Amino acid sequence: MTSLPEPGPPRPTTFEDLVAEGASVPTDGWDFSWFEGRATEARPSWGYAVSMAGRLGRASAVLDVQTGGGEVLDFALSRVADETPGRPVTETAAPKPPLLTIATEGWPPNVAKATALLRPRGVAVVAVAEDDPLPFADGAFDLVVSRHPVRPHWEEIARVLQPGGTYFAQHVGPNSVFELVEYFLGPQPDGVRSARHPDRERADAEAAGLDVVGLRAERLRVEFHDIGAVVHFLRKVVWMVPGFTVEAYEPRLRQLHERIQAEGAFVAHSTRHLFDVRKPG
Repeated sequence: MTSLPEPGPPRPTTFEDLVAEGASVPTDGWDFSWFEGRATEARPSWGYAVSMAGRLGRASAVLDVQTGGGEVLDFALSRVADETPGRPVTETAAPKPPLLTIATEGWPPNVAKATALLRPRGVAVVAVAEDDPLPFADGAFDLVVSRHPVRPHWEEIARVLQPGGTYFAQHVGPNSVFELVEYFLGPQPDGVRSARHPDRERADAEAAGLDVVGLRAERLRVEFHDIGAVVHFLRKVVWMVPGFTVEAYEPRLRQLHERIQAEGAFVAHSTRHLFDVRKPG
């Protein structure tokens, strides 16, 4: 008979302990495994990382823009590598890792994390600030990918893509998790609420000379089951409530803790859209 594992330490339940825990967890990279059992977010139906792996397997030179900690690119490359061994050399259509893969990232802790994760796969990570031009030649890549860029720089994307190349990316949409944002900041103006709208981004892509051949959008349920998860989320996704600190928002945090304790999870909704964009030629 298999013995059951020893129970772990009890999870904190008081406001002070939950907030202290959420405030102490490192925030580098885009690994959200700490939230398991504490917060959930539905995933888009298109399965970006798996779809991205399919694109990588057919590309020769790839750029991943704003890679974060490199987790998504690492997963996608591992999928391609798993499908490659044992393929007959005559199967020219079989997926294979790109000959060249480069990633950019602007936040120093993520640059270090992505470098450690991706170097064994032969991926160079280049430190590039989010608003800086991409330090690559015109037409250097046949595939540019990105998951949740802060802002898509369409002119630069168009410049580094070779004619016929593709930009395949999942973007954060408008009003994402705004139930939480407006809980702390109050009602936001229309200009803020409509930022990152897919129609506006489509127009910007087309203005840069790109063809949008596919655009899908979904609204997804998010649940926060304790105040520690809220604190960690706002520390990790820093643009949601700019300048967030526990001290500055302690009264609102305490009220939200009491609400979750009495009513259950705090529910919000994220928005995501998937771009499939080509450079003519």
